[in-house]
Amino acid sequence: MTGETIHPIAQIPPPLDRDAAQRAWDQLQQSGTFMAAFEARRSLLDAVFGGSPFLRDLILRDPQFAAESLSGDPERTLDMLIAGLSADVADEAELRRLLRASRARAAMTIALADIGGLWSLDQVTGALTRFAEAALAAALNWLLRDAQRTGKLTSLDAKDPGAGSGYTILGMGKFGAHELNYSSDIDLIVLYDPETPKLADGVDPSTFFVRLTKRLVVLLQDMTEDGYVFRIDLRLRPDPRATQIAISIEAAAIYYENMGQNWERAAMIKARPVAGDRALGEEFLDRLVPYIWRKYLDFAAIADVQSLKRQIHAVKGHGTIAVLGHNIKLGRGGIREIEFFVQTQQLIAGGRNPKLRGRRTVDMLGRLAEAKWISPEAAGELAQAYRFLRVIEHRIQMVADEQTHMLPEEQPAFDSLARLSGFADPAEFETKLRSTFELVQGHYAALFKDAEDLGTEAGSLVFTGGRDDPETLETLTRMGFKRASEIAAMVRSWHFGRYGATRSARARELLTEIMPALLTSLAKSGDADQAFIAFDRFLAGLPAGVQLFSLLKSNPGLLDLIGTILGTAPRLAEELSHRPKVLDAVLDPGFFGALPKAEEIAALLAAAIPPETELDDAIDRVRVVAKEQAFRIGVRILSETVSAADAGGAFSDLADVVLAQLHDTVTRKMVRRHGRVTGGRSAVIAMGKLGGREMTAGSDLDLVLIFDHDEEAEMSDGKRPLSPGQYFTRFTQRLINAVTAPTAEGVLYEVDMRLRPSGNKGPVATSLVSFRHYHRDHAWTWESLALTRARVVAGDASLADDLKRVIAEDLCRSRDKAKVTADVVDMRRLMLKENAPYGLWDIKRARGGLVDIEFIAQYLQIIHAHDAPEILHTTTYRALEKLIATRLLGEAEGRVLREACLLYQRLTQVLRLCVTGPYDPRKVPSGLNRIVASATTAPDIGSAEALLAEMQAQVAAVFSRIVGPLDN
Repeated sequence: MTGETIHPIAQIPPPLDRDAAQRAWDQLQQSGTFMAAFEARRSLLDAVFGGSPFLRDLILRDPQFAAESLSGDPERTLDMLIAGLSADVADEAELRRLLRASRARAAMTIALADIGGLWSLDQVTGALTRFAEAALAAALNWLLRDAQRTGKLTSLDAKDPGAGSGYTILGMGKFGAHELNYSSDIDLIVLYDPETPKLADGVDPSTFFVRLTKRLVVLLQDMTEDGYVFRIDLRLRPDPRATQIAISIEAAAIYYENMGQNWERAAMIKARPVAGDRALGEEFLDRLVPYIWRKYLDFAAIADVQSLKRQIHAVKGHGTIAVLGHNIKLGRGGIREIEFFVQTQQLIAGGRNPKLRGRRTVDMLGRLAEAKWISPEAAGELAQAYRFLRVIEHRIQMVADEQTHMLPEEQPAFDSLARLSGFADPAEFETKLRSTFELVQGHYAALFKDAEDLGTEAGSLVFTGGRDDPETLETLTRMGFKRASEIAAMVRSWHFGRYGATRSARARELLTEIMPALLTSLAKSGDADQAFIAFDRFLAGLPAGVQLFSLLKSNPGLLDLIGTILGTAPRLAEELSHRPKVLDAVLDPGFFGALPKAEEIAALLAAAIPPETELDDAIDRVRVVAKEQAFRIGVRILSETVSAADAGGAFSDLADVVLAQLHDTVTRKMVRRHGRVTGGRSAVIAMGKLGGREMTAGSDLDLVLIFDHDEEAEMSDGKRPLSPGQYFTRFTQRLINAVTAPTAEGVLYEVDMRLRPSGNKGPVATSLVSFRHYHRDHAWTWESLALTRARVVAGDASLADDLKRVIAEDLCRSRDKAKVTADVVDMRRLMLKENAPYGLWDIKRARGGLVDIEFIAQYLQIIHAHDAPEILHTTTYRALEKLIATRLLGEAEGRVLREACLLYQRLTQVLRLCVTGPYDPRKVPSGLNRIVASATTAPDIGSAEALLAEMQAQVAAVFSRIVGPLDN
């Protein structure tokens, strides 16, 4: 058996399905005609009847033509069929029948000449191409004449309606190269000249030519009772998701000259005019010669050309290939690898050597060998392999007239294909296939043996062309992407330059290089699809991509970080989408050192907001700096390079500085508009998480604004004077609005002012006198607990000092321990009843959770501060340390509470960063569960849950012993 031809008729093995063959003979016998012609080709027909249901049905439906075809010269028969397509047809329905009947007869004629060994591969593919071209021309010419009849076209060439019509069709791929396979789609690009003089007045060129193309497609590919003619594929046109199916010739030329990708250059190698205004098509291709055939390629362009091949995961060496079920076109060692082998070399060398610009694969293998780009041995072996695989491709498609390239998965079907292919022994067929695949793969892998693969261990990643690559979809699925086809389409849209970030050739070349690593990183996040969508949103917001893609290529670790962010931390992902420049900070050598101190952040804000800055402008500038700094802290949490305490302190420092800056800016605006109140002072007290310096990414700000002024002050001294109460109320409203107002830069923080005296019923601004009086005489126990975390964070220094004294005085006053104890127990019971935790992972509210630890620390502080004021501290963990040091908290119980406090704070930092609602390990990406488990130092999420449950039980027991039981 050679690689060039299949056994001639006399050597065709008998079919595997002898019963099917005999039934076909019985049906022919019943017709009683033409039997002599059939009997003369008994061996051939046995193979056809037993191995190809499609051909068997064609012969039985049209036995007279079959007999004539078997007896005559297939070349003359095909010529006759092609000539018949030029017949004058009355209507479209008749044309449909003619085209489909002719296609069925051509398919029969070509298949019998092929299987019978009468034609070589080149004759078979040439015949298929000739018929396709003739059928396309016949359909188009009829439509053009019909447009003339209806008055849309003014005049046509009677013999060649397409000539000068301004409408040209380029055949692409195997159609363009005269290499069509047996059941091939025909790949077309349809172009038109809007300035054509053939259109009647008032006819819009775009609308007319798009509708003409739609009619042409329907005419050829619609399935009727007579079958179909050809499936049409128009996806090789420029940016097929965004363009019409017929494109103006100037728009197409501009696209290729400015946006064309290297895979499109490769596709254009085989392009040729096949129907319509062929002269216009030739003119267009001549214009593209400098685009397709570059005389000089820089290293980046060569690397991108090579990436056409390297996107396919080529294992170095001859790994085992499972033949059954293998895709002989797209699989390892298949037809496409030979084609890419040739085309990549053509793109690199063809600019300087016109002899390497041919369309046909085998011809170009010889030319490449002559030009010493490849060895004669490689050229010969690949040419032989190509011919063999193409012949087998035809046999596969002849079985059922399907556009498939898959070898049968089941042994009986494989054995039947072997016999139809001329192999009596299926094992010999399998051996021949495997050795061919391995030979092709060896040459293919060696072509760029020193270049890095652009596939992944999961398989090939090919995003060229306008359609899905089956192996790429399988690879994406193996990687964890559930919507593989959508993902592939979106990647292709990046390469079409749909976003500003991918508009330049250099950006697309870099993107190709990093694509496997990028997809791998996104897949590892745990929710591959969500991470990819987030990256697409991020990419859409970039004005340019070269800098970022260069950054990612030279810093692979950054890809993993981005994947983690996009897949697990929606807050950070949103920030990254709005401000991609924040990634620059990650690369700073000092990024993973100590977090910025408050004074460093203050300096950044001062530089961004000069004193004369208007409030509205200052509000946006504060947000930019604050969100960039919050992103940095979040990345440090996610990368586990900062402790929970340090992260809480950093978030709190950031909020402190922001509040101080906005307090000063609002003060200046108030002074400009309303003047000053005599002796007027204001300060901001932070409580809750901010007061305790335990903020997280999602914390709101518990704030109280305190003011003071001279007793005799009645009005401010500005152009629009206000009373002191009005003045500081308006001041507070503007300050809160500066923090909470949504702007183009987003919301800075949410603010909660319910911890002010009298809660929501009281004024938004509280005087120093009222604050002192309220906490001394009217505060509830829960308000005293909350006061343990009160900290002055912005405003007048002297007022801050006064407030510290007032707070300390209140916390250190003598209390009724029994009453405080009863109040704390009642409060905790009420919280568990009215604001019940959603489960174990409700770190804050769960029984034995963070609230219990905070209550214990606050409870012990307010009942003992009168005798031991040194135990006071706004941070829970530090307060526990002080309580242990003064022996007001036992060592064993203190150790439980401190360990739990650190654990809960670590978890809270991660969960607030990564989850916007309740956390359920069963409903989130596995990547997030890994991060959560890591925060507990447990090996997996199950172990983390067990650890958390045990810790909550211990804390709950400590609460019952120290404060009181909650169960009765």
